[in-house]
Amino acid sequence: MKKLWVVSILCMLIFMTACSNDSATTEEASGDGKTEVIFWHSMSGELERVVQEVADGFNAEQDEITVTPVFQGTYEEAITKFNTVAGTEDAPAIMQTFEVGTKYMIDSGKIQPVQKFIDDEGYDMNQWEKNITNYYAVDDTQYSMPFNSSTPVLIYNKDAFKEAGLDPEKAPETYSELKEAAKKLTNDDQVGFSILNYGWFIEELIAVQGGLFVDNDNGRTGNAEKAVFNGEEGLKVFELISEMHKEGTFYNTGQNWDDIRAAFQSGKIAMYLDSSAGIRATVDNAPFEVGAGYLPVPDGVDRQGVIIGGASLWMAKDIDEEKQRAAWEFMKYVTTPEVQAQWHLKSGYFSINPAAYDLPLVQEEWEKYPQLKVTVDQLKNTIPSEATQGALISVFPEARQKVVSAMESLYQGVEPKEALERAAAEIDQSLEAANRKNGSQ
Repeated sequence: MKKLWVVSILCMLIFMTACSNDSATTEEASGDGKTEVIFWHSMSGELERVVQEVADGFNAEQDEITVTPVFQGTYEEAITKFNTVAGTEDAPAIMQTFEVGTKYMIDSGKIQPVQKFIDDEGYDMNQWEKNITNYYAVDDTQYSMPFNSSTPVLIYNKDAFKEAGLDPEKAPETYSELKEAAKKLTNDDQVGFSILNYGWFIEELIAVQGGLFVDNDNGRTGNAEKAVFNGEEGLKVFELISEMHKEGTFYNTGQNWDDIRAAFQSGKIAMYLDSSAGIRATVDNAPFEVGAGYLPVPDGVDRQGVIIGGASLWMAKDIDEEKQRAAWEFMKYVTTPEVQAQWHLKSGYFSINPAAYDLPLVQEEWEKYPQLKVTVDQLKNTIPSEATQGALISVFPEARQKVVSAMESLYQGVEPKEALERAAAEIDQSLEAANRKNGSQ
C-alpha cells in the first residue's frame, strides 16, 4: 500500500511538471505578443546610450513592436559575426554596417533592399538628404537606410590664428592658403597642419576635386577592376602632404583618432582634418576657440563636395516578413525630423531628414555651435556625381590600409608618384582576386 502511494505521488509530480513546462513554453513563445526586432550595432560609449534612447522612444510610442539594440563590437567584428548567421532565421532583423561594407553586403545576397518597402507603400524618399542616400543607392535601388552619417571637415585653432596674424573667421580654402597659414602657425611649440593616417581622408581629398577612386565610375556601373586614385587628383594630395612634411609644417600623428585630437587640444597642431561627428566634443574640450571650414582644394580646382562616411542600417533577407515590416517601421521612425534632430545634436552625426535642421532646438544649438552648421552647409553644397557618391568595392578595408601605407611612406622620403603607383598596383591585385572569386572575370 505504501509503495502504491509513493508511485501515485511520483506520477502526480511528473504530470504537474509536464503541465508547468508546457505552460512556460507557451508563455515564452507568445511573450508579450509583440514582434521583436533585434538590432545589431557598433555604437560604443555615449553613442550606445543614444542608440538605446532612440529604441526606447520607438518602443514607448506603439505597442506592437519591440526593438532591442545589441552592441556587437567594431564594424569589422560585427560584420564577421553577421556572416555566421546571415541567411538564417537567427540573423538580426537590422544590421549596422560601415559605408565601405556596402558592396560586400550587396554581393552577399543576404539582405533585403529597403527599396522593396519604399515601393510597397509609396514612401516619399524625397524627405531624405539625397547627398547621404546616394552612397547607399545603386542602379536606382536604395539598399540600406543611412544612419550615422558624417563627412570630413577642417578644424582650426582660432586663437592661434589671431596670434599668427591670420583672420580667425576665414579658414584656408585652397592648398596655397593652407600652406601659407601652416607656415605662419608653425613655431617651436606648434606645427601648422596634420591629417590622420586614415584612407578615408585621402578618398575625400580626391573626391572634392572630382576624382574617382576606382574605374567603372567608381565601381557603380560595373565591378571595379583597377584603382584610378593615382591620377592627377591623388598626386596633388600626396604632393601637398610630402611638401608640407619636408617643410616642417605638417605633423605625423599616426593612425589614432584620440592622438590627433589630443594634439590639437594641447596646442601641438593648429589645423587638422576631423570627422563632422567629432566637432562638438572638440569644441567642448578645447581650451581655445575652435573654427571649422570646408575641405581645402588645389588652386584653380572647382570644389565638388564630400563623400558621406559613417554607416547605414541593413535589413536581413531570410527572416519572416513580419519582422522585416517591423524593422521598416523602426527605420521610418528613426528618420522623422524630431528623432533626427535629437540624433544630430546628441551624436554629432548629420540628420538624414533635413527638416530636422529647421526645428527650434537645432537652431538654438547651432547658435552655440556654429561649427555644426558649417558641416551641414558643406554637405548641402556637394554636387552629386560618381566622385562624391563614393566608390563601391568589396575589398575597401584592405584598400584603405594600402593607401595608409603609401601615405606613411611619404614621411620616409618616398616620392608621391612612387607611393601612389605602388598602392594602386597592390589594390589592383586585390580587386582582381575579388572579382575572380565572385566569378565576374
